[in-house]
Amino acid sequence: MQTTLEETDRHVVRLSVEVPPEEFARDLDRAYRKVAGQVRVPGFRKGRVPKQVIDARVGREVVLEEFVHDSVPVYYLRAIREHELAPIAEPEIDIDDVDSAKPLRFTATVEVRPRLQLEKEDYTGIHIDAPSEEATDAEIEQYLDGLRERFAELETVARPARRGDYVLADVRASVHGREVPEATRVGFLSEVGSDELVPELDKELEGKRAGDIVKFNATLPERFGEDLAGKEVTFTALVKDVKAKKLPDADDEFVKTASEFDSIEELRADVREKLGAFKAAEATSIVRDHALQALIEGAVVDLPDRLVDEETEDRVRRAELRAQQAGTTLDDALRTQGWDELRFRSDARAHAVRAIKGDLALEAIARAEGLEATPEEIDREIGQLAEASGRDAREVRRILERSGQVATVAGDIIRSKALDLVVERADVAIKDVPAAPEPESADQAGGET
Repeated sequence: MQTTLEETDRHVVRLSVEVPPEEFARDLDRAYRKVAGQVRVPGFRKGRVPKQVIDARVGREVVLEEFVHDSVPVYYLRAIREHELAPIAEPEIDIDDVDSAKPLRFTATVEVRPRLQLEKEDYTGIHIDAPSEEATDAEIEQYLDGLRERFAELETVARPARRGDYVLADVRASVHGREVPEATRVGFLSEVGSDELVPELDKELEGKRAGDIVKFNATLPERFGEDLAGKEVTFTALVKDVKAKKLPDADDEFVKTASEFDSIEELRADVREKLGAFKAAEATSIVRDHALQALIEGAVVDLPDRLVDEETEDRVRRAELRAQQAGTTLDDALRTQGWDELRFRSDARAHAVRAIKGDLALEAIARAEGLEATPEEIDREIGQLAEASGRDAREVRRILERSGQVATVAGDIIRSKALDLVVERADVAIKDVPAAPEPESADQAGGET
């Protein structure tokens, strides 16, 4: 089969395909046999109807329609693979006159995904700042302080309440002298600064002692429901007790109570090892994020609107699904973040552009380096997908094969390999850096973590 390729417009190509007569004739015969098996003609057994009879009784156009439906897509896909194209739309097929004694000629005009061309110097030696993987003494002590907090006891103090103390109070809410039971709390123990009831209460309690009475007005937040949210309420609180947290000493006795270790030094060593492992994983993620960001910033490519639109809509659909799984709607989820749909879609589109550029850059590196996904790697990835979904690996493979998604799995593996290579060849400097560049706020709408 002979094919030629020409660019006809921005991101649009025309494939000219010529199928040899012998291959064309064979596939056309297959179409005749298929039609023959579907029709009944008196005097002929089903499936044994001659071509000329089919042409006369059924119509040659029916056979050609069957041929175009079954065989032309196969020729088209072979031509696409030959030229390593990635279509982003259905092709427009134009077939010449069909004569089984001559080669079959047709053209396919289709919009395709653009391709980047990168040289090794474009992705080798990228400078990346990475955090240290070593756990510091301060981080270890911070962890131990947190552990001590969990085992802290509350003791009554005579001094005024400070932020972080606990206050026991009777809190009564009313509107024009009529009590609001939903906002009233008797024997209410809360941490000053937690804003557990209303923020104004915490501000009023700070600096107060047992026996003090505070009175103030506050607007009830949304968590009180539609009937009460936004309503101004008068609060009166009687401070009954002020309690401070008493942390246990960081000694061997505490360690025996709070962990499986017998000494504080054993616990510190374990924390150092586990915190170091966590920081190493975090550092790896940060380096990869920064490496990908550098590739994206260096990717100069004109993206098809269709490609960006589809990626944007896919992100919107995923956000809607996450919101639905969280028991809400996307509109409500956006409202809680102070967003509107226009801002969300604009943000989603910006991240869609970044994601596409990142993929194109990694694909260019994979082509330049000859990276491929092995059958073993694909099997391993499918196995992980099956485990995550609680399904059998063979079932997951069948689903992916039917939907044509095995190639997507392979593509993910290849792009990951390309990013591995970029990181391996990067100039990495250890220093304090932010956790990740440009967190994808649009993707987090609806509850994604």
